[in-house]
Amino acid sequence: MKKSNIIYSDKMSNYLNNVSQETINSTSIQIGLSACLAGQEVRYNGGHKQSSLCINTLQKHFNFKTFCPEVAAGFGTPRPTMRLIGNPEAPELTFSNDETAELSAKLISGFNNKIPQFANLDGYILMKGSPSCGLERVKVYQPNGHPHQVLGMGLFARALKEAYPNMPMEEEGRLHDDRLYDNFVTRVYAYHNFRQEVLQQKSQHNLAKFHASYKYVLMSHNQKSAKELGRIAAGHKSKTLEERITQYFQCFMQTLSKPANRKNHTNALLHILGYLKKSVPSAARQHIVSAIYKYKEGITPLATPLTLLKHYLEQHGSTYIMGQRYLSPYPENIHPITKHCL
Repeated sequence: MKKSNIIYSDKMSNYLNNVSQETINSTSIQIGLSACLAGQEVRYNGGHKQSSLCINTLQKHFNFKTFCPEVAAGFGTPRPTMRLIGNPEAPELTFSNDETAELSAKLISGFNNKIPQFANLDGYILMKGSPSCGLERVKVYQPNGHPHQVLGMGLFARALKEAYPNMPMEEEGRLHDDRLYDNFVTRVYAYHNFRQEVLQQKSQHNLAKFHASYKYVLMSHNQKSAKELGRIAAGHKSKTLEERITQYFQCFMQTLSKPANRKNHTNALLHILGYLKKSVPSAARQHIVSAIYKYKEGITPLATPLTLLKHYLEQHGSTYIMGQRYLSPYPENIHPITKHCL
């Protein structure tokens, strides 16, 4: 194992060991949200960037915990604009019109003691482009006033990612992409379910049961990783249960971090169809196969073959296959638009 991966695993192990039972027992979905996206007037110009997606759709399912690191650090509202300068891997915060102002320490001191309080969250939605909250593609400026070609990450977002490397995080702007939205919501529910179903009462049985329910979700993302996770869940005599849970959680969330593609979805759909081989007439199965391949070719959305499968599974499916999260990874009404891009 590479050194960086060892450090990453240690962070995850420390997180799992330090999460309080009260945190794990919370049954509602807790999501962190940049305060400006909630409509709070905390931006540099005294305004906000309220997200209709968060307020009108996601708030029906998630309990938002809002936070603005710049306000927490004592920067006034309104305030001069700020930017990142220097090395994109370790940038410094300064005022846009005064690069001699060293603001990093002040910002960090404002959110450092808040980071442990985010352990109860199931995900985080951040403001894009922000020198504090931007998760990616944040401009970092050179001495000549031009941004580096290599883009950076906001200081708060970086600290949050380091503290909770497997927590689902996304920028609000990217959630308007249907595929990224689906992936983020799937990860949020997966993260929450693992904490509820495995961390709340750690046992070999609960780990194996959780993995079984996510078998086809994992297959739709990465078949190789799905098999590896199966081996971890099955148990290794050389590792303790705690070690395997830590390893599983890390690998599980990494596998889900990349959106599933049509090829892997098609493979998962065909495998599920196999459970209807003996109970559904050949003509009906061929109709489903046709719908699956039309989806693979981009002619129809994922919802088309999935709806057909669910229709027949509800009549003929076993308890095992009906318990697959792939069929309903999250509530149906959480999606604001038709999933044409999936």
